[in-house]
Amino acid sequence: MESNQKEKSNNKLWIIISIVLFLGNGIFLGLWLFERGRANTEVVIKEQVTLERDNVKADLLELQEEYATLQTNDKAMQIELEAKRAEIAQLLEQAEKHKNDAAIITKLRKEVATLRKIMKHYVKEIDSLNTLNQTILAEKEKVSADLHAEKGLTSKLAKDKDVLQNTVNLGSVLKAAQPVAQGIKLKSGGKKEVETERASRVEKIKVSFVLGENKIAKSGGRIIYVRIVSPDGKEICKSPDSGNMFTFNGSKGYFAGKEEIQYRNEELSVAVYCESPNEFVPGKYQITIGCDNAVIGETSLTLK
Repeated sequence: MESNQKEKSNNKLWIIISIVLFLGNGIFLGLWLFERGRANTEVVIKEQVTLERDNVKADLLELQEEYATLQTNDKAMQIELEAKRAEIAQLLEQAEKHKNDAAIITKLRKEVATLRKIMKHYVKEIDSLNTLNQTILAEKEKVSADLHAEKGLTSKLAKDKDVLQNTVNLGSVLKAAQPVAQGIKLKSGGKKEVETERASRVEKIKVSFVLGENKIAKSGGRIIYVRIVSPDGKEICKSPDSGNMFTFNGSKGYFAGKEEIQYRNEELSVAVYCESPNEFVPGKYQITIGCDNAVIGETSLTLK
């Protein structure tokens, strides 16, 4: 009797031990599967980050080559291009240094998009400058050809008279000296001006200059026009109609602001305030000052 009870007790013990072992193995297997899944997930994430880093690096290298091809004679623009090339080189270093950092790689992707957008603006601006230079060259060649043809048709006296008249005409054109453009924010109900370079704060662009003394120019009333081309290549004006157009050097364009003055053949300080129907955006603004159908000054303004 005691032997049977002892045997039953031993059987119960083995059953308990077997259950404990089975549960332990199950828990161990579950933990192992969990860790293996997490490890596989980390490997996939790391591979994705590495792939994205490689794509960003390839885009930066491509961007570096594209910026290297941009060439211009404009010194200010050349300085800007050099700065962008240096920035791309730094981004390449960051891409290599932080190749496993997903946050930094994402940030670099945004930087690449911004640099590419800026590059498109540079391409457009350089094309505009090249077109302008070609136009000037063509006009110069045409004038030279006309003068050469006229040598066989007119006398020396007539030519001397024409040259003298051209000199007088050129000499009578007003010149806007020391042109300066500023972003302006108005305070105290418009009574106080505060200069700012932040595009989001600019309410007006103030263009200041000095009309030089000119004894052969006609005195009296004048209208000074200011033409502003925004970073996206568009002319700023209140509304695109004929009432907001003016003529300069045989071309027509929209003015962003104008000022009526009385010129007395003496130096005169002038300030023209220009508004935009839209908000000002960061970038470089090209500014042309016109009077009497001629360009009398040029400057630019870069807003951040």
